[in-house]
Amino acid sequence: MALPITSNAAPAVKRMRLWYSFFMAIIVLFGVRLFYVQIIRYDHYKNAALSDQLKQYEIPARRGIIKAHDGDQILPIVLNQKLYTLYADPTYVKNPDGVAQKLGPIVGNKTDYATLLKTKKTRYVVLAKKISEQQSQQILALKFPGVGTIAQDYRTYPQGSLAAQLLGFVDDGGSGQYGIEQALNDPLKGKPGQLRAITDANGVPLAASQNNTQTAPQNGQDQVLTIDLAMQQQLETVLQKGVKDSKALSGSALILDPNTGAIKAMANSPTYDPARYSEVDNANDFQNAAVAKPIEVGSIMKALTTAAAIDQGVISPTTTYYDPSVWKVDGFKITNIEEDGGAGTRSITDLLNLSLNTGATWELMQMGGGTINQKGRDAWYGYLTKHFRFGQATGVEQGYEATGYIPLPAENGAGIDLTYANTSFGQALTATPLQMGAALSAVLNGGTYYQPHLIDQTIDATAKTTPVLPKVLARNVVAPKTSQAMIPLMQYVVAHHTIGPSFDQTKYIVGGKTGTAQIAKPSGGYHEDEFNGTYMGFVGGDKVQYVIVVFVERPTNGGYAGTAAAQPIFAGLAHMLINDSYVMPKTH
Repeated sequence: MALPITSNAAPAVKRMRLWYSFFMAIIVLFGVRLFYVQIIRYDHYKNAALSDQLKQYEIPARRGIIKAHDGDQILPIVLNQKLYTLYADPTYVKNPDGVAQKLGPIVGNKTDYATLLKTKKTRYVVLAKKISEQQSQQILALKFPGVGTIAQDYRTYPQGSLAAQLLGFVDDGGSGQYGIEQALNDPLKGKPGQLRAITDANGVPLAASQNNTQTAPQNGQDQVLTIDLAMQQQLETVLQKGVKDSKALSGSALILDPNTGAIKAMANSPTYDPARYSEVDNANDFQNAAVAKPIEVGSIMKALTTAAAIDQGVISPTTTYYDPSVWKVDGFKITNIEEDGGAGTRSITDLLNLSLNTGATWELMQMGGGTINQKGRDAWYGYLTKHFRFGQATGVEQGYEATGYIPLPAENGAGIDLTYANTSFGQALTATPLQMGAALSAVLNGGTYYQPHLIDQTIDATAKTTPVLPKVLARNVVAPKTSQAMIPLMQYVVAHHTIGPSFDQTKYIVGGKTGTAQIAKPSGGYHEDEFNGTYMGFVGGDKVQYVIVVFVERPTNGGYAGTAAAQPIFAGLAHMLINDSYVMPKTH
């Protein structure tokens, strides 16, 4: 017989069903949440869980070595020295004061390490740079959580200060500054590698973790320069003596191969020690002024004015003309130095030998048909900018290359004819010594403008060597017959000036041109008693083999700056090239 259901049983069953439904709902909710977390948001929470353990480290690439020619050898002139940076992650440092006390004697108590180790809201602080491998090993042996070292290459200079401004330096951040180091920073520095590592609670990478990944660094390219080390050393010695003897503020000089554009030597005085660049007070000492400092070049421009006039056919090497010794242009007088001999019939050799401003002005007049006018200005401007490539960078591998300035030839209502008369003898425009050397090279080599360059070859991380071939930037700068005419004209100048021991022109060809340029005032006009000296010339045998350009800033040893200060430096360099057998003598 079944028992009857009492009235108290029904509510109990109802409550059980409610609790069952509630628990089922909770289980479903947790299931949905787990599915969301473990499936849908798996990557997010995985990354969040790893965020405190996953670290990314940069593996520095080896910076490329810089080398140069020394006779038949190639020697390094910039090397790398492996030193270490001491760093810390303050979040892992448990006892900053105690750690600081241990680090101090090893590294040197030059920094408040405790303060750095207590830095808030950062995961990385640099405690010291350029510590030795021995110091690094001592620190790592202490096994302080959150404290480590990383290797970094620093530049060393086995040749000392040789070619310092040409080379530049690498700052503490690993970036090239000035010279080659800046211009070729990217290929030199290579590409750093990456290490992503799972770490333990102390920030130490777990080598066995499958999540560790590494990208190997790509070392930088080695660069072999066109520079000849012995020639560079002698150029620096001659230049330094010349600047000192002339009591000048500074000086620059370069030797260029006109048949390839290769720079064989280039330097400035004063200079500096790139290994101690942080001690240099005057930032101007870092600049390679031969490339970065455009100047009003003075009368060395007359060689190019003459070449342009001959090339246009408005004069010939044997042309004679009447020189009045003074021209009046736009209300101003253009005159010569007192040794010009006064008015009279002159030749092109006289024009260059006596450095006649009136003669260069007359050449500009011939470009215009007899007067200074728009036609003549346009013709001269075309040679300056399109043929000789002034007003634009040469592309040489140097930081901060300057372009210089060439005035436009259009009528400006402010005495443009006078301006252009001045440009014919190297005033009212600016160019760098390197630009002048490249332009003269094109005039003397038959009319090909080679890009001046400092890199002879590159060597990549696999030791593959790639030569850098000469690059032609312009052809037909002048006709070959113009080149043939300019060489004896410039030889005549050297033969009729006393510049130390004479040159045997039966064995060698040596030519040149002096320049003495007034220095412009910032407010306008020119100083009457301050000058820069320049010299531009060549030396060779059967053909021109080297072009030399010299600049001396504000010499005070008396006489004309070009003759008294720059010319002796040119003579010393030309004799050095001949005496040391850099020049092949004539064969016929």
